[in-house]
Amino acid sequence: MHSVNDYLNSPITDSTPLLALVLKKNHAWLITNKDYTLTTEEKNTLKPLIEQREQGVPFAYLSGVKGFYHLDFTVTPDTLIPRPETELLIDIALDLFKGKACKLLDLGTGSGIIAITLADKNPHWQVVATDFSKQALKVARQNTTINIDFQQGSWFDAVQDKQFNLIISNPPYIEQDDPCLKDLIHEPQTALVSGKDGLDAIRIIIKQAPKHLTNNGFLLLEHGYNQQIKIVELLKENFTHIQTFNDYNSNNRAVLAQLKS
Repeated sequence: MHSVNDYLNSPITDSTPLLALVLKKNHAWLITNKDYTLTTEEKNTLKPLIEQREQGVPFAYLSGVKGFYHLDFTVTPDTLIPRPETELLIDIALDLFKGKACKLLDLGTGSGIIAITLADKNPHWQVVATDFSKQALKVARQNTTINIDFQQGSWFDAVQDKQFNLIISNPPYIEQDDPCLKDLIHEPQTALVSGKDGLDAIRIIIKQAPKHLTNNGFLLLEHGYNQQIKIVELLKENFTHIQTFNDYNSNNRAVLAQLKS
């Protein structure tokens, strides 16, 4: 293959965005310049990207960027690729503290999408974001110019005795034997898998959250489509006003609960 048109008409997975990435052109340019012949250097740059994509490497890792809510984020294999389902957490948090100050803790921040998006929308909020992975925190710091306090540690280990108005997390929640994992082999498994039933991390968060919440503070969690009933039961001991939410594909996806006074 030599021309833009050759690649546009090929069966290669994501051939058009890969071509746009290498040529640094948008889709409209490709359509109007189908006769453009790639240079040897451009073809040599494109070839390994095509090979990696055909091997299942997600396009976001090849481009190094993924959009989330209203921002673009750097992503690497050290972090999960942002999913549109997680944008639901942003909407819930923004609605909950609309026009109010908030001390926010984002547990397991990864590339920082939740903490950075909320801090960008609410520069007056005090935001702390934690992750056990140094590599993930490095990516998160690269993604923000907002004043966020990034701390390394497993769940609440990084915040000691601090308290927050809102604790939010998109923790690992996939069952260890879930067949869907075969399609996610290029993403960090520690950010995906959480024990036999997928609830190990969520149990830790629900158990330890009360001592890190202010009076009547809130806990907001993302979870798997089939876990909502179990999570609601776990919350009932120390939380009240439990609300459940479906994502934009109508799947059970999030739960919000308020600490009992």
